[in-house]
Amino acid sequence: SGRGARPVSGMDHDYGPKYTMRPLALEDYGKGYMRLLGQLTLAGEVSEAQFKLRFEEMFERSSDYNIFVVEDVEAGKIVGTATMVVERKFLRGCATVAHVEDVVIDESCRGKNMGMWLLKELEQVATERGCYKLILDCVEGIVPFYEKCGYSRRGVQMAHYLAE
Repeated sequence: SGRGARPVSGMDHDYGPKYTMRPLALEDYGKGYMRLLGQLTLAGEVSEAQFKLRFEEMFERSSDYNIFVVEDVEAGKIVGTATMVVERKFLRGCATVAHVEDVVIDESCRGKNMGMWLLKELEQVATERGCYKLILDCVEGIVPFYEKCGYSRRGVQMAHYLAE
């Protein structure tokens, strides 16, 4: 079930009761969470048992994972998600940094500021956790969206993929 459910701050929006934002729950597997992630990148085949195991690894062993979803309550379908992982550093006097990952809004709901709604929630959680910044990687075509949300270009992203 929903772990550590906390009221989300949200921002002013006019979604009415149709949409709600909340932490990821085990039941979201059946509400299309993995299907939604597949709109972002290759999600792969994940069984319900695998989903449950990873959920428990992420949330029962650590408070450093924060995954929020937007649910279309009428349809019982997850239509948005964003993840924040907190990194503890030695730099800056043992500061913490929030990494934003896996931001995706269902194709049918894009253009309604749901992505901004999710990012504002992550920003509030990062502030509460004492993070000094939020960072993310994205493709060039989405840069204007993140700039509109207050992010700015910094550095260059690099990746070294390991053999599977």
